[in-house]
Amino acid sequence: MHEYSIVQSLLESCENHASENESTKVLKVIVKIGVLSGVEPQLLETAFNTFKEGTICNDALFILNHQKVVIECYECKKNSTLDKNEFVCPNCCSSDVKVIDGEEMFLMSLEME
Repeated sequence: MHEYSIVQSLLESCENHASENESTKVLKVIVKIGVLSGVEPQLLETAFNTFKEGTICNDALFILNHQKVVIECYECKKNSTLDKNEFVCPNCCSSDVKVIDGEEMFLMSLEME
């Protein structure tokens, strides 16, 4: 379960941001997670809610924003959001595409007090 190590890093990042901003409590953690990130959203949320106890995020609300795959087509030069993991441009049907979003996980924002 690599979600555990991800949550450890996320909690450390929250601690660092809170310290830098002289905050004593994190109220909300918003994370963007791409469908190709290799992270299971429900396991990540469960791990966060389990391991946040006793940390600065103890009472934090955890919000996951799911990012679909976004591609750029080298043929028609258009960007498209894919509903399925079929890496073909929906505009011109070319398979000469590059993934430009949907592979990563990012800490988008923190609400602190």
